[in-house]
Amino acid sequence: MRATLMYGAGDVRVENVPDPVIQEPTDAVVRVLQSCVCGSDLWPYGSMPASGQGRRMGHEFLGVVEDTGSDVPGLRRGDVVVAPFVWADNTCDFCAEGLHTSCRHGGQWGHDLDGGQGEAVRVPQAQGTLVKLPVGEDSALLPSLLTLSDVFCTGHHAAVKADVGPRTTVTVIGDGAVGLSAVLAAKRLGAERILLMGRHKDRTDLGREFGATDVVAERGEEGIEKVRELTGGDGTHTVLECVGTKPALEMAFGVARDGGVVSRVGAPQYEEGPIGFGVLMRNLTLTGGVAPARAYIEELMRDILDGTIQPGRVFDRTVSLDEVPDGYRAMADREALKVLVRP
Repeated sequence: MRATLMYGAGDVRVENVPDPVIQEPTDAVVRVLQSCVCGSDLWPYGSMPASGQGRRMGHEFLGVVEDTGSDVPGLRRGDVVVAPFVWADNTCDFCAEGLHTSCRHGGQWGHDLDGGQGEAVRVPQAQGTLVKLPVGEDSALLPSLLTLSDVFCTGHHAAVKADVGPRTTVTVIGDGAVGLSAVLAAKRLGAERILLMGRHKDRTDLGREFGATDVVAERGEEGIEKVRELTGGDGTHTVLECVGTKPALEMAFGVARDGGVVSRVGAPQYEEGPIGFGVLMRNLTLTGGVAPARAYIEELMRDILDGTIQPGRVFDRTVSLDEVPDGYRAMADREALKVLVRP
């Protein structure tokens, strides 16, 4: 089959790889219908050391079950399923607590396993990992349902960890797909006011449609001053940091209201952050983390199926599998917000 491999910074190739097969009784093989390029894929795309051995790419996909092992009773050939961006047994103590990203028997796509940016995937712990979708292979809802694999669940996780709800004011830092998903999630949870910090008009326009009440294009100290000006000098109760850089985290603490919460879900590209005496004196809380998407899929899927939300609108470019390298370039050059891949 064909699959995407990264050999180093800027070096993405689509090559022939072995077809996935059942190796354990808990496995399934899924033929991919749709996958996508994640913003977190751009970090290795910009910095990965060159290697003679390609790294399998893609952790967001949905598809059709083609085969199952003997210990996967809940799935059968032909089921349309979505896979969260880590696989998990959904039965261990961490999974029972809703923390599937810490599953004792789980793991990540790619690396030594199949990646989602290919024609098919071997899914370990398939019974606990895959969620059956009540739609057909040609459903117009597939792009929105694909966001349940990662990006929308990540935005939702940021809002949940910050305890966003009615009467909450929110600042979302970042107008990428995760940031826009966080706007949509905050709106869904009833936030009173949502300030989106971003400077790409096509993206912030979508953010307004998702529920942002204000857009702040300024960054750094200017951005902090603007948010405080818009909020009567106080800042917002919650801040959802969806970028992952140290300046974004610094800005998040700067726009948070005293006693507020900063929830970070952007993959961090730093080792140290502003968590010293000043943060202590303002009684700020830092939370967030990697999203346990599997814990949220059923809840969020209902609103997609009934048309209440359309998170799939973050996809603004579609490519074939052979065009995936162009998709990476388009996202890295800010020519595309999020690229959908149809094998």
